[in-house]
Amino acid sequence: MSNLPFDDTTDFANADRGFVTALEPAVITADDGRVIWDNDGYAFLDAPCPETAHPSLWRQARLCARQGLYEVTEGIYQVRGLDLSNMTVVEGERGIVVIDPLLSAETAAAALALYRSHRGDRPVTALIYTHSHADHFGGARGVLPRGTEDGVPILAPAGFLEHAVSENVYAGKAMTRRAMYMYGDRLAKAPDGQIGAGLGMTTSTGTMTLIPPTMDITHTGQEEVLDGVRIVFQLTPGTEAPAEMNFLFPDHRALCLAENATHNILTLRGAVVRDARVWSRYLDEAADLFGDAADVAFASHHWPTWGRENVRDFLTTQRDLYAYLHDQTLRLLNAGLTGPEIAEAIELPPALEKCWHIRGYYGSLSHNVKAVYQRYLGWFDGNPAHLWEHPPVESAERYVECMGGADTVVAKARDYAEAGDLRFAATLLNHVVFAGASHAAARSELAGVYRRLGRGAENGTWRNFYLMGAKELDEGAGTIVLDAANPEMAMALTVEQLIDSLAVRVEGPRAWGTELVIDLVVTGPAESRHRLTLHNGALTHRSADRADGVDRSGSRAPAGLTLTLTEPQLLSVLAGGGLDGIEQSGDASLLGDLFAVLAEPDKSFPIVTP
Repeated sequence: MSNLPFDDTTDFANADRGFVTALEPAVITADDGRVIWDNDGYAFLDAPCPETAHPSLWRQARLCARQGLYEVTEGIYQVRGLDLSNMTVVEGERGIVVIDPLLSAETAAAALALYRSHRGDRPVTALIYTHSHADHFGGARGVLPRGTEDGVPILAPAGFLEHAVSENVYAGKAMTRRAMYMYGDRLAKAPDGQIGAGLGMTTSTGTMTLIPPTMDITHTGQEEVLDGVRIVFQLTPGTEAPAEMNFLFPDHRALCLAENATHNILTLRGAVVRDARVWSRYLDEAADLFGDAADVAFASHHWPTWGRENVRDFLTTQRDLYAYLHDQTLRLLNAGLTGPEIAEAIELPPALEKCWHIRGYYGSLSHNVKAVYQRYLGWFDGNPAHLWEHPPVESAERYVECMGGADTVVAKARDYAEAGDLRFAATLLNHVVFAGASHAAARSELAGVYRRLGRGAENGTWRNFYLMGAKELDEGAGTIVLDAANPEMAMALTVEQLIDSLAVRVEGPRAWGTELVIDLVVTGPAESRHRLTLHNGALTHRSADRADGVDRSGSRAPAGLTLTLTEPQLLSVLAGGGLDGIEQSGDASLLGDLFAVLAEPDKSFPIVTP
């Protein structure tokens, strides 16, 4: 910590550069009056860093909390600090090109209104999604309300729509629950509470929307002209998102880096592990393609970097970080170290260690290393003792019994905590909580240890996880405020993805004795037929060109029920809307049999208790 260059104020100068105006007050509400964004709640960050926060994270929070309209370069503006992400506006011949319209329609509308209040009521003439994460498309209806999108090109990298919607379907409930911890949505904004998330302050909790793209970017070097603005694209699939892209505005000498230089290998809310090797190579390619053509680089989070040499240095330093993470993890992995061992052993080169934009505010070195290990070797570390361990509750009961009972373990954990070994104190106390969640002293002690760990964390999401864990130990689980299951997201699902969303809800044992075959004939511009087969507790499906086909059990038989309907009608049926007005043949009770074996996910499942 003492080696960090706290006297270097370059980031503060860059974060303030181009400031035009702030939103006052910086509080945004939904139509029902509910506050969905409150940046003024972070005013306490103007004070010196207290003992309840890591000085480096406090510094980062002060930078991320800056909000308002900023000029990046002539004709390009950003609205920052009105959501987790930034919204960028590029002025064209007739109107404006909007890049990444935030997470919620309400915050996006407020951001656009702030821009227009100083630059005029220019229409939105194009919309660009840099990648397939919701905080970069969810506010689309805030900049293009219903009825205004006709004729407006909406660009995204190839594969955007599939990945944007599937992430919120297959593991969406678990990811959303864990995101509550990651962003500390139940924590008070305070010096001893939520002070940001490292990448930005937090997520807004308004209305998430999605307008499907009308144009795909399919290859690097593709050039498009939007409202007179030239743009050259670089596809970067498999980096921070499965579908992502960087792009250059050559006439502005400005480079958009999406989230390819601000992110982590594996987010704590959960995701497919990203490929650090490929990520590094795309950054190297960006430096080669655009390094001499850009005088400013901006991204979907944080603040820009100005100066051609500074931009190139920013790109190559980020490139080196991802390459180093990847290669050193593989080196130590091949020497026989496990993920946790590598995370303790690895050290960054001094030049990277002291670089502010490399610090692990959102993606710590520790959990990124474990993610690289996971990508190559998975959950098993090769030790047979770890191959078939008891699940958490059963293991905890045995540990506590071996150590002399809950009271003894709590006392021992207290000794470790007092000696400063908070990590092992948390391990011991967690065993007691899982061995008997009603042990009040263990819960209280563990909450206290989590608070101390959180307040000492440099990583914003680690801090929030620890503090949320403490809060839930004290108060119980809360409810999810932001729900990704909005109608426009559902409408963007393919028929196959809709069926998949049912398949992951089948309660296997309850479905063992149920067998059925249902055909869906989905009408529209391109009619399609889909066969659903429930057999051995598994719901499978495939496209079917005729009514008679071979189902997954291996028998040739007609479907027991055939429904002919449109996609909106299918959505209604799957939501429990019934079959009124839908063409059907066969036994309609089969649909009820299918719904009877579907489980409704618990949106507030326990995390820090059994």
